[in-house]
Amino acid sequence: MVSYSGFRLIKEALRGHSGWKPAWRNPEPQPGYDFVIVGGGGHGLATAHYLAKVYRKSRIAVLEKGWIGGGNVGRNTTIIRSNYLLPGNEPFYELSLQLWEGLEQDLNYNAMVSQRGVMNLFHSDAQRDAARRRGNGMILHGSDAELLDTDGVRSEAPFLNFNNARFPIKGALMHRRGGTVRHDAVAWGYARSADRHGVDIIQNCEVTGFRIENNRVLGVETSRGYIGAGKIGVAVAGSSGRVMSQAGMRLPIESHVLQAFVSEGLKPVLPGVITFGAGHFYVSQSDKGGLVFGGDIDGYNTYAQRGNLPVVEDVCEGGMALMPMIGRTRLLRMWGGVMDMSMDGSPIIDRTQIDGLYFNGGWCYGGFKATPASGRVFAHLLATDTPHETATAYRFDRFEKGLMIDEKGAGAQPNLH
Repeated sequence: MVSYSGFRLIKEALRGHSGWKPAWRNPEPQPGYDFVIVGGGGHGLATAHYLAKVYRKSRIAVLEKGWIGGGNVGRNTTIIRSNYLLPGNEPFYELSLQLWEGLEQDLNYNAMVSQRGVMNLFHSDAQRDAARRRGNGMILHGSDAELLDTDGVRSEAPFLNFNNARFPIKGALMHRRGGTVRHDAVAWGYARSADRHGVDIIQNCEVTGFRIENNRVLGVETSRGYIGAGKIGVAVAGSSGRVMSQAGMRLPIESHVLQAFVSEGLKPVLPGVITFGAGHFYVSQSDKGGLVFGGDIDGYNTYAQRGNLPVVEDVCEGGMALMPMIGRTRLLRMWGGVMDMSMDGSPIIDRTQIDGLYFNGGWCYGGFKATPASGRVFAHLLATDTPHETATAYRFDRFEKGLMIDEKGAGAQPNLH
């Protein structure tokens, strides 16, 4: 497969774009593989990419029940960042941000990585102290952080409601290396690169069961027949509970819907990503001009990819409190993605008690920004049977041992994370 380049683009323009080929193959499934990745979203595709390119493994298949880019990776708010506090999380997300910074060269694909900055506002003295602590934690793990006062925020975003008596803007924690990435381009770029390294990407292939003998997984039953496997990695986001139940496992995970919204196209107004510190509201502006924003999950368990009106109201209230000008903007569309919410709000990347079966899930709100690191460390686990140095805390047994990674401090309640 040819590489993409400016020269190639000019050449195809002169010949009427008649030379472009499909970005990846559409192969029939083989009877067996050394590695089978269940889930063709960003995490599954990234795992296959790094497994083949970095760890030099072959005979790899990715099984996707729908089409590439049809799940959460193709419908999210596109934010990337490494502004975490806890030692179990910050090194991992810093690795992810570093991989984002080199992603387009690694994949030979334009993922539209835009490091425009992430600004987390605070509205009280206590929040300022928490922001300073978080920023110091970020810096200690190699990330960047800057504490802005009110004037500093005003210079970045003068349109915010600084005179709100209930939520005065006292400053912000600025993470300038954060930003946004084109979500569906991430799926396509990883799929194309994985295919170039020999990975079979099999779409419309739903896993309906696992074949297990003597506590060892032998393969998967699918809608396209049985496929044998030496090792199986499951990365299916909100469907984690349903898929792993087919192997007799009950996960410490609940599935909830997270809504997001896009406005009509506007002239450039937002400098980067802005989050409201007095409520759960975050917003950025897409390259097409639409405001992309979201908030909390709906508080009930569901597998439906649609939300409910109370969260719509709450998100709109947060947006209006932060930037009243949003009230004059027309909403273009909204959607819901199914989130796999873990007990402490942090992910799980670990071997299961079944030999040859590995799990990657529990990403809560952090799935998209974690895509590169998730794929890299999951590939490391599959290839070496040892956890990656940045993911040693993401084990199943942390709940048994009381080693929770509770970034939000909400306790063992998935709906609160």
